[in-house]
Amino acid sequence: MSIKAIFAIPFAKIATKKVYKWAKNPHKTQEKVFKNLISKGRKTAFGKDHNFSSIVTYEDFKKQVQVTDYEGLRTYIDRVVAGESDVLWTGKPLYFAKTSGTTSGAKYIPITKDSMPTHIKAAKNAMLFYIAEKKEANFVNGKMIFLQGSPVLTDKNGVKLGRLSGIAAHYVPQYLLKNRLPSWETNCIEDWDTKVNAIVEETVDEDLSVISGIPSWVQMYFEKLIAKTGKSISEIFPNFNFFIYGGVNFEPYKNKFESLIGKKIDYIELYPASEGFIAYQDSQTEEGMLLQLDSGIFYEFIPANEFFEANPTRISLIDVKIGVNYVIILNTTAGLWGYNIGDTVAFTATKPYRIKVTGRIKHFISAFGEHVIGKEVEKALKDAIIGTPITISEFTVAPQVNPESGLPYHEWFIEFEKEPENIEAFATIIDAAMQAQNIYYFDLIEGKILRPLIIRKVKKGGFYEYMKSIGKFGGQNKIPQLSDDRKIATVLTNFLIEE
Repeated sequence: MSIKAIFAIPFAKIATKKVYKWAKNPHKTQEKVFKNLISKGRKTAFGKDHNFSSIVTYEDFKKQVQVTDYEGLRTYIDRVVAGESDVLWTGKPLYFAKTSGTTSGAKYIPITKDSMPTHIKAAKNAMLFYIAEKKEANFVNGKMIFLQGSPVLTDKNGVKLGRLSGIAAHYVPQYLLKNRLPSWETNCIEDWDTKVNAIVEETVDEDLSVISGIPSWVQMYFEKLIAKTGKSISEIFPNFNFFIYGGVNFEPYKNKFESLIGKKIDYIELYPASEGFIAYQDSQTEEGMLLQLDSGIFYEFIPANEFFEANPTRISLIDVKIGVNYVIILNTTAGLWGYNIGDTVAFTATKPYRIKVTGRIKHFISAFGEHVIGKEVEKALKDAIIGTPITISEFTVAPQVNPESGLPYHEWFIEFEKEPENIEAFATIIDAAMQAQNIYYFDLIEGKILRPLIIRKVKKGGFYEYMKSIGKFGGQNKIPQLSDDRKIATVLTNFLIEE
């Protein structure tokens, strides 16, 4: 065991004890964060416009600050982007994380000198928790690869601009730089296909022990490695034992990953967002991710089934319940106030507070009043493939409101790696799982308003071709797993297997 690995274990134990100190005092921790946010916020244009000087309690805050999103803060963010100081947070941001929006076009999410360290600390602590639990750190001797966006940053009125993953690349600890792959030059390649090919060439003969990235793009990397060598990933990288991921529910991809890897490995789930690093997996045995209560974010929650009502319930951490699907609302040291990032979460535990991401509030299907959410389609697919050799590469679901004949239905677009022998029987299993989870969907099927779902087989590589066709290939781009319209489905029909 190297010196680096030896010292990593006691260091990890110290770090985890510090985290659990605030995790065991969650409400006191959040109250401290709230008071700091309001104190700093009083000095900003937003704070003055929203009478922060009168805010003492959370109830006061709710009266002064409405729940909003990027468009709701757009006038303030535009002032920040134009170079103005003390608008949403004190001073100017260190960075703008550029993300793609739907109604907003390009979005510029501020990252400040107060918020940036919390991103780095949370990512580091996720790995330290793994070391502390496993009591093993030999992986630090091997090479580590992080599939991410380009680290090349541009200037936006004196503030550095780039993708969050590209910004984070500038904060890799010195002691890991020698172990980190790909090279800086390769990481700067913009075209994703070219970049992955270059990464394959750089890493195929290396001893990779840690791999991180969005599952669909890491899968592409694995497939290229296997095509080049004819070996499984575990044969290419025998010391690769855990995968770090975030951004999507991994369960639907797990079978495919393990077939590519050739053995079972551990996984560390992260919940990073440009708006803040929200949670990370702190245990290999407990469900959910540890909610980051000490990272400059004051959290609010709205029951997802009330979100579109005129006066939905709006609560702080103290009132949440396990198993309820909530829209998560952030107030941050980057100056995002009452900010809806669009995600839904459910609590798996409250001692300490752990969450799982259940979907997107905008990614749902309710064309017929069924209120289907991401968690339900993911579980239905997982239940259908568990214990079978079936593996999938990617999927998405959309309503078919106006079929050429017969009743409307939900249309599932699935790219199989190994498809079921009987696609209709497979569809029946998924549909039964959907009906068991969602009473509205059950009633619509039972009442002959909808017919059972239909599966469309997408050709191999079809989802990659789809993402290329819409200009969102690689990086942090993800395919929504369900949508309430036909925008994705219409384009995907060009990439189906001809029956």
